[in-house]
Amino acid sequence: MDMLNLINTFIRVVEAGSIAAAARAQGVSPAAVSQSLAKLEAHLGVRLLSRTTRHMALTESGARYYDQAQHIPNAVALAAQAAGAQSLPQGRLCVASTAAFGRHVLAPLMPAFAERYPGIAVELIGTDRRVDHRLEGVDLSLRIGAQLSEQLIALPLATRPFVFCAAPAYLARAGTPVTLVDLQQHACLAFRYPTDGRFLPWGFMQNGKRVEARINPAFICDDVDMIAQIAANGGGIARLASFVAEPDLRRGELVTLFDGTEQPEPMQIYACVSDRSALNARVRALIGFLQERLGVDQPT
Repeated sequence: MDMLNLINTFIRVVEAGSIAAAARAQGVSPAAVSQSLAKLEAHLGVRLLSRTTRHMALTESGARYYDQAQHIPNAVALAAQAAGAQSLPQGRLCVASTAAFGRHVLAPLMPAFAERYPGIAVELIGTDRRVDHRLEGVDLSLRIGAQLSEQLIALPLATRPFVFCAAPAYLARAGTPVTLVDLQQHACLAFRYPTDGRFLPWGFMQNGKRVEARINPAFICDDVDMIAQIAANGGGIARLASFVAEPDLRRGELVTLFDGTEQPEPMQIYACVSDRSALNARVRALIGFLQERLGVDQPT
């Protein structure tokens, strides 16, 4: 029985005010939180929480237990920090990433990660297919919002802009779209998911609401870098992650579109694990490192 996890769950429920809120904070189902509470109460032999469908409150025993237990997770974390270099994580870490994010963002950061954590041996899988964590021995996968699965716990990792762009030569020939409706008259380059054959939707934020542009794809491809090359060579309008488009934008081979009221919907990137127990020291080390490098606060 993982007593520390059970205690931590109890503390989160008390501080969040409800089982549902604690479940969202931990990235698990409310049923899993309820089961953890039941295990803790069974172990202690007392009722910690009085709960109905509309109300939850600490029992007298629960209040005393919370008062004594609320400091335990922090004390354990401080003890780990006090261990210093000897507590650095070690072992194999298998990471699956979308191909473009792995190529343009993750791979360049790996030497710095290896320098900080020399005991971790990283294996990278760069693919846009849906990997099976358990069957393929994957510890962590990095996915965008459209690739999330109900079978995995998803932790927000980073946000990166999408840009709509085209080559100057294409715009000189076909004109520059001003509204989303204009896109239906242009050669659009669509990305098809290898996993299920869907097109990546062209999302925008318009007056605070999300809308999707209708397009008639002139080219369809399952490789983002190939789409970028088609666009840079005058093939049409592409929707690209900023880290893919940036080199071509810097060289002037692509120019951005829709810089006015229609703002491209941002890309949400998530760190995904099979369950909470998969958040071992190696996985947490990489997540924390990426949050630091990508400018995102670490989750609690």
